[in-house]
Amino acid sequence: MSRLKIAIQKKGRLHDESLKLLKDCGISVNNGRDQLKVSVRNFPIDILYLRNSDIPQYLQDGVADIAIVGENILYEKEKDVIIIRNLGFSKCRVSIAIPKEVNESPLQYLDGKKIATSYPNTLRKFFKAHNIDAEIHVISGSVEIAPNIGLADAICDIVSSGSTLFKNGLVEKDVILKSEAVLAAGRNLSEGKKALLDKLVFRVDAVLKTKNYKYILLNVPNDRIEAVSAILPVLKSPTVLPLAQDGWSSLHSVIDQDAFWNVIDKLKIAGAEDILIIPIDKMVV
Repeated sequence: MSRLKIAIQKKGRLHDESLKLLKDCGISVNNGRDQLKVSVRNFPIDILYLRNSDIPQYLQDGVADIAIVGENILYEKEKDVIIIRNLGFSKCRVSIAIPKEVNESPLQYLDGKKIATSYPNTLRKFFKAHNIDAEIHVISGSVEIAPNIGLADAICDIVSSGSTLFKNGLVEKDVILKSEAVLAAGRNLSEGKKALLDKLVFRVDAVLKTKNYKYILLNVPNDRIEAVSAILPVLKSPTVLPLAQDGWSSLHSVIDQDAFWNVIDKLKIAGAEDILIIPIDKMVV
């Protein structure tokens, strides 16, 4: 029987959020300390814990079938893999940061300078697109300290909040790439593994849909059901259940949480009362 091999980062925030997604998909992961490969019992999948920067190569070579990996790493490594889904977590950006005291425009300042980065390919593409002639100095960690110790004039690195840049006297100037975690796959999966991937993606989609949707319950006079139903941005139509109180019903539906505040006043004016919003664990449509 086929088993999928999925690679995830072996530690860090992306590791934790990847395991949470798998757990939400009903995949039970029980592994001992320092294990680098784990077989899941309740789904035909093996988990490989790898360095994030190594994952694209393992995908291309077929050592791993699929992976949860940062989109920025795939862009940097330039391997022949397929992005199946954007997952919406571990968001960051790859940006140019320069010393805060610099008054020149970022692109003018960079020309002829030395730039420290862990993303040389990404930076090289940026330089080519903007006709910048600068020296790339590749380092593997603590990129943000490079200007302070005279190693570089500016940096190109991952930015989340920007607090680390601020502490090192740097200012984010140009966003080269916006990134998040993605589900990626190699191009040479067998038919059996493609079928397993389809099953996994079905579960992932059911989990991801819940991020923006909430379950809504509200009480409505029977003569206002049609008016209230017309306001609700639902998947099909609301469920209507009679209440013990004559002349009233309870409407149940699903609503985009971003749309809720846009319609709440309309719902109340139309006669809705006792409105309740409940998180959704999974949603299959």
